[in-house]
Amino acid sequence: MQAIEIDHVSRIYQKYSARHRFQTFKSALVKGDLFRALRPDELVTALDDVTLSVEKGQTFGVIGENGSGKSTLLKLIAGIAKPTTGEVRTHGKISALIELGAGFHPEITGRENVFINGIMLGLTKKEISGKFDEIVEFAGLEDFIDAPVKTYSSGMYMRLGFAIAINVNPEILLIDEVLAVGDASFIPKCLDRIDDFRRRQKTILFVSHDLNTVDRICDRVAWLKNGRVQMIGEPKRLVDAYLQDVAEKQERSFEKRQKEPPAVPTDQEERRENRWGKREIEITRVVLKNTLGEEKHVFSPEEGLLIEMNVVAHSPADDFVFGIGLFNSQGICCYGTNTLLEDYEPVSIQGEGKVACRIEELGLVNGTYYLDIAVHKRDGYPYDFHRNLYSFLVSSTHKDVGIGRLTHGWSFSPGIGVKPPQR
Repeated sequence: MQAIEIDHVSRIYQKYSARHRFQTFKSALVKGDLFRALRPDELVTALDDVTLSVEKGQTFGVIGENGSGKSTLLKLIAGIAKPTTGEVRTHGKISALIELGAGFHPEITGRENVFINGIMLGLTKKEISGKFDEIVEFAGLEDFIDAPVKTYSSGMYMRLGFAIAINVNPEILLIDEVLAVGDASFIPKCLDRIDDFRRRQKTILFVSHDLNTVDRICDRVAWLKNGRVQMIGEPKRLVDAYLQDVAEKQERSFEKRQKEPPAVPTDQEERRENRWGKREIEITRVVLKNTLGEEKHVFSPEEGLLIEMNVVAHSPADDFVFGIGLFNSQGICCYGTNTLLEDYEPVSIQGEGKVACRIEELGLVNGTYYLDIAVHKRDGYPYDFHRNLYSFLVSSTHKDVGIGRLTHGWSFSPGIGVKPPQR
């Protein structure tokens, strides 16, 4: 039996812009034509001919980049919005946790909001009273439940909203990215409760950018792209396909940026923020490749990195050092080395040549990384120093924290039962 049926659904919004500008909001009101000054600018298609179904008792994931239509889809299922064309059919009581704090009145207390939200979700006051202590305890808001919710943090909003949503005993639970604002102690409680819902054969529609959780808890997954269904199927296959698509898109973006050459100072003596040196030895081009020699800018942690430099010595030299520095997006140095530190003795350089540094395995966590690349004398005098002019992305399904991904493994003695990850 189907719990949710989406039949050729499209949702189109009208985007408006102003015909002319006003100096102030007050002047627009005085002239009396604030709303007349708005004009239909363009139609925005949030969902385009989407068809999918969710079986009763199934945990169904929805993934996709921002703007792909995920939240719009959940709003249509929840009845918050109506489709422009097509039909949405649901079978069962729905509880939706879609927008952070949606339905909460900021001026009244958490206690009063629990009762108001419970009634909106179809409970009687008596039923809410019976569940009240459990809701507050689950949210961990015993000390704040009688404070106005406008004083709550985003995490407190989410905890209270989630606690209410799961305690109204819905048949269909809609969850949209709310776990992203949860704290480290609350998220496991949410996931445990979701697992409990799954065991009780509740239907769950789960929208998230947390692909590891999607892979772990979902039975099937839909991937939305530009408002259309790109694929529907088994979680691991869908997540891998989605990550590949994202990586290719990021690679194209990085390649476009990398093809834009760094600005060359008109005065060679002048030190610039990202490049300096007199360039007696000049770095004319830098290319990033994998260890197979394929030029790219998106890598997995297990891949190697080949940094190739085209250089030219405008006059003969016998004192030169080539170096690299690798930094994360917070400016923390992840690794640095140069030919002097590794005991390469310079002999001579003249004219054009190539220098390459090969890293066999990056071993980095997810994120954007920047490269310093330089050629200088042994005493540090810079010939040509490039500061953070080159970047690449490390993309992985692993959820490591820190700087590097160390090669590691887990083992367990007999009597300790664990289920290994499915990768």
